[in-house]
Amino acid sequence: MTSVLFDVPGPRARRRTRIATVVAVLVGLVLFALAVRQFAINGELAAQRWTPYASWPMWRYLLGGLGGTALAAVLAVAIAMSIGLVAAFGRISRHLVLRAPSRAYVEVVRIIPLLLLIYFAMFALPRYGLDLPLLWKLVLPIAVSRGAQFAEIFRSGFRSLEAGQGEAAAALGMRPYQAMLHVVFPQAIRRVVPALISQGAGVLKDTSLGIVVSYAELLQSGKVLAGYNRLLIQTYLIIALLYFVINYALSRLARSIEARRHQTGGPAPVSSPPPARRGLGRNRSAAGTSDDAPRRARVRA
Repeated sequence: MTSVLFDVPGPRARRRTRIATVVAVLVGLVLFALAVRQFAINGELAAQRWTPYASWPMWRYLLGGLGGTALAAVLAVAIAMSIGLVAAFGRISRHLVLRAPSRAYVEVVRIIPLLLLIYFAMFALPRYGLDLPLLWKLVLPIAVSRGAQFAEIFRSGFRSLEAGQGEAAAALGMRPYQAMLHVVFPQAIRRVVPALISQGAGVLKDTSLGIVVSYAELLQSGKVLAGYNRLLIQTYLIIALLYFVINYALSRLARSIEARRHQTGGPAPVSSPPPARRGLGRNRSAAGTSDDAPRRARVRA
């Protein structure tokens, strides 16, 4: 099994990972038990504090915020993937004019906090006459920030292909852009789909910064709802559960795609000749030797 973005861990690394996972799970369970105990002491687990969330109006309001989160995430992923693809092509280009700006973009944007980009869209751009709607004050900074991550994923996918792919396309008479479009690009995309899904889950979590720009996404809707019904703990626990379910589903999807790719992309087993054919060959060889013996004896005589 090989990976596009990192080396496959060895036996010792896997053992350390399992031990760390067990320790982390135990610590998490202990902290969870302490939190539940503290909530019970303060009456946060009383039934009357959870009853309002059994009504449809509460869930309709939260689902409206979830729809805003989904809209912002889809737009941000689409723009970020487009930016990342252009930057990845620039980084693997032979021309310095394209390679240098792409590398500068990736190296600079990766070290700038996303919150700083959001503040730039909120306070700096309006001073220059560019006052974006609330949705785009959230989407564009996320797209610019995550575009650098997508660029590295695409570039890793391109570099993971064997050099013989491009050489074979050139031998068929394809131009470099045709080889990239019809040979290299489809294979690279299939290899990096799990990483793209993982980045999509990260973008979904980044949309929670919409609370900074007062965009009506899930966390902002939860803040308004908690201010209305005074059920702070219950509201944010339900929001955390929604985030967990969505991101866990995306993580499982990425893992299943990765596992299916390894199962279908492995080397085909080498088939051996049928036993009957091997036996027939030996019989023919033996028969030929016995039939030719008298002939060779007559020749010697």
